[in-house]
Amino acid sequence: MTTPVASSSQPKPKDKKDKALAAASQYPLELQPPPAYIDQRIELFEKLRAEIPQPREEITITMPDGSERKGTSWETSPMDVAKEVSKSLSERIVIAKVNGDLWDLERPLEASCKLELLDFEHPEGKRVFWHSSAHVLGEAAERHYGCHLCIGPPTDDGFFYEMAIEERAVTHADYPALEKISESAIKDKQKFERLVISKEKLLEMFSYNKYKKYLIETKIPDGSSTTVYRCGPMVDLCVGPHIPHTGKIKAFMVTKNSASYFLGDSNNDSLQRVYGISFPDKKQLTDYKAFLAEAAKRDHRKIGREQELFFFNDLSPGSCFFLPHGTRIYNTLLELMRSEYVKRGYQEVISPNMYNSKLWETSGHWQNYRDDMFTLDIEKEKWALKPMNCPGHCLIFDSRDRSYKELPIRMAEFGIIHRNEASGALTGLTRVRRFMQDDTHVFCMPSQITSEIEALFDFMQHVYGLFGFEFRMELSTRPENYLGTVETWDVAEAPSTNNTAGEWQINPGDGAFYGPKIDIYIKDALRRSFQCATIQLDFQLPERFNLKYRSAEEMTNPDKPPSRPVMIHRAILGSLERFIAIITEHFGGKWPFWLSPRQVLVIPVAIPYKDYAQEIADKLSALGLFADVDNGADTLPKKIRNGEIAQYNFLLVVGQEELDSRSVNVRNRDDVGTKSKGEMVPLEEVTSKLVALKKSRSLENKLV
Repeated sequence: MTTPVASSSQPKPKDKKDKALAAASQYPLELQPPPAYIDQRIELFEKLRAEIPQPREEITITMPDGSERKGTSWETSPMDVAKEVSKSLSERIVIAKVNGDLWDLERPLEASCKLELLDFEHPEGKRVFWHSSAHVLGEAAERHYGCHLCIGPPTDDGFFYEMAIEERAVTHADYPALEKISESAIKDKQKFERLVISKEKLLEMFSYNKYKKYLIETKIPDGSSTTVYRCGPMVDLCVGPHIPHTGKIKAFMVTKNSASYFLGDSNNDSLQRVYGISFPDKKQLTDYKAFLAEAAKRDHRKIGREQELFFFNDLSPGSCFFLPHGTRIYNTLLELMRSEYVKRGYQEVISPNMYNSKLWETSGHWQNYRDDMFTLDIEKEKWALKPMNCPGHCLIFDSRDRSYKELPIRMAEFGIIHRNEASGALTGLTRVRRFMQDDTHVFCMPSQITSEIEALFDFMQHVYGLFGFEFRMELSTRPENYLGTVETWDVAEAPSTNNTAGEWQINPGDGAFYGPKIDIYIKDALRRSFQCATIQLDFQLPERFNLKYRSAEEMTNPDKPPSRPVMIHRAILGSLERFIAIITEHFGGKWPFWLSPRQVLVIPVAIPYKDYAQEIADKLSALGLFADVDNGADTLPKKIRNGEIAQYNFLLVVGQEELDSRSVNVRNRDDVGTKSKGEMVPLEEVTSKLVALKKSRSLENKLV
């Protein structure tokens, strides 16, 4: 692999900025000479491209509005059509769809087709734009590090490239150099050129890179072909498609780096991953930086530390220590779900945390999920901490005979579960090893599936509405490692597609190994998307555990075989730890009153009023409110300021007037007009209004 030459032989930096970049990273901006594989790839790319036959004939291009345009196969491109429509359209679009498939704008059309033109604001357009930007980052990485690239996909918020670098770690000091080279590639308006190449030639082209060779050898069948894309000196194994040229990128930023493993497997080589973000407009990058600043202010780890909600310790990585105020939030969420369970006919159960491996073999988890489980050797047998509650609930269902008259059984558990997440993936409360899940399993008859799923949608909409969340849904269908038969899966997926709660996207092949699932994604105050709720339809576990119930027909016909229940897996909050992280950032630490760990702070204006302040706090606490008293030595303005910083929803200030009239002076955290001394309110009135506000679970911090 090419290594940096001595600094004495490097070209002199052209300006102050280049000198600053070189000094910051202590490495040259680009390797001199460049890696030999770059020229070798380009030579083979150009040779193979010249061999492609391109027959010409007239074709018809149908636009989304039904209008038709004429073109020539292997000559007319989507970009040509866009330019005919308008110059502004051609400048705005980033990708095309031909007969429903994504297509490069400059790639000639091969036959008559239906054509759509997508811009950056379209979800598919954005992913293509970021995928192309990943190639620019890959080019910069090759030119700067001389690295061997692995994969570089788009993500929900940008892109990354994974790479192997010998004897050097990526650091923050490298970012300016990577951005400088990327900006150079963007300025050159390097075209993205597509080429179909045989497996044999691909292995020749990427013979220098063991990671690309592995992907070619394992993913591409013998005798077949796939595509590569070139932009400037970069040629990469890629199915595409891409934007027309790098000049479409107007703003580019490297955002972070991390360690990773090839293909996500800790048994493989350790790699380095560099992340970035890009936009077709510089203002969008400015807005994104403002978003990052606001997100940093709302970071649940920061707020959790400042408000003394929770912490982590290296002696138990991935396991949260909830402090008293954090536990108040935790328990309030449990109380919310339990109150709904009572209304909606759920039965709460408690199951063990550890099971013999025989249980997991029966459920299929041992075969499909073992690497993510904490396993133990006890008395010469294998055991495991549960990563989910469903097998235990199957045992509860099967603990006695069941009748159709009992169904549906809605079995709920706030179970503690453990999953063996990689240490490098642990991130605050969003990725942990030990957590609680608001898990429910509904055992029902096939005829009850539709009504139960509708009831779950209603439950979900009610709960998310309490937090002010919008949501969208995805249906994930049969994966490659599915259990059971295709016919059973077809039956399981059919009811899921009859949805009354709104539109959803289809996510093919991403279902659980035991059944299709519906994932619900919520949007927070910063418009970020998080997957929380899940509804999974399961015909497999009842089969594997031989679950059965006596149907109405069996009552009259004893020879009829027992009926099999259907199992619906459901979580709404999901992991309570992760949900607390989401709502911490959603509210920015300014909790709605019903959820707040610090609801009321009573402040006496002087020592003689301490007893009255304590009396008020005791009264409110007895009614189930979280009330504190500041009897410290600080001045009154300082106490008020401390209460505001601590995000108490209401400050009740008391002095001689309030004592004499058995009243309080109310200051509302969210009402600027009450920050100065306001009208006194009778204590009994304030008390009843505070209790009513908590009971209402309102998002508005207002006494009415």
